[in-house]
Amino acid sequence: MGHQTIACANQKGGVGKTTTVVNIGTYLALAGKRVLVVDVDPQGNATSGFGIDRSKLALTLYEPLVEGADVERAIVATSVPGLSLIPSSVELAGADLELANADQRERRLSHVLGIVRSDYDYILLDCPPSLGLLTVNALTAADSVLIPLQSEFYALEGLTQLIATVNLVRDHLNPDLEITGVVLTMYDARTNLSADVAGEARRHLGAAVFDTIIPRNVRLSEAPSFGLPIALYRPDSRGAEAYAALTAELIQRDGGRHDGGRGNRIEAVDPPASIVSDDVAAVGVPS
Repeated sequence: MGHQTIACANQKGGVGKTTTVVNIGTYLALAGKRVLVVDVDPQGNATSGFGIDRSKLALTLYEPLVEGADVERAIVATSVPGLSLIPSSVELAGADLELANADQRERRLSHVLGIVRSDYDYILLDCPPSLGLLTVNALTAADSVLIPLQSEFYALEGLTQLIATVNLVRDHLNPDLEITGVVLTMYDARTNLSADVAGEARRHLGAAVFDTIIPRNVRLSEAPSFGLPIALYRPDSRGAEAYAALTAELIQRDGGRHDGGRGNRIEAVDPPASIVSDDVAAVGVPS
């Protein structure tokens, strides 16, 4: 099986991107995979989710990405055997401006990760909740995109915009970019709304939606405050069982791709012109 770099992206905040990256990464490592998590979000939630104190770090993603420092010096170990992390820093918040006039600005992360890509079976990129230059860098560096979709009202509203951006990146920067799938998160089985959102997602996106659904779960919400993934915090919880199942499904899909299957490609349907002019063109993706 080859190396996979997966960007976890959605421009909406609070949909479970970081929770998904931290916990899939953990279960991949527990399954014997060599895993690197890259915290591309200036908020640094994936970093704190592994119990890493950003104030004590000499190097973060910022230095290799913006200043050209040695990326291997920025990699830190975590409490999960087999899982390493490139942590985030608040300085990343200014990266869009600092890289605005840089050569190959959309490919900086790809060049950084190219140095260490062969050392890992999976590299997971936790993207910020925006479609700015950091996210475009992640999509350009990735082999595929994993999209968490919150099981709440308006969840599908921004999905066309994200898929349009993915397709633009594919057309102009990364022609091999695929969509690994869409995972439904924060699902509340007690409400009709969650069931309706799940039904709509499957109707519009079909097989791209993972079978596994991530429930709304108190233990999943608690785990980051202890700096632990759910597998180490409460492995007997419903949230842990769901992420273990999702990881197994991800590995199965990845195996199908390497066996000659094709990844899922979801096309944007008549995206508004403002997606290109306001969000994508502003960060350098040719329209």
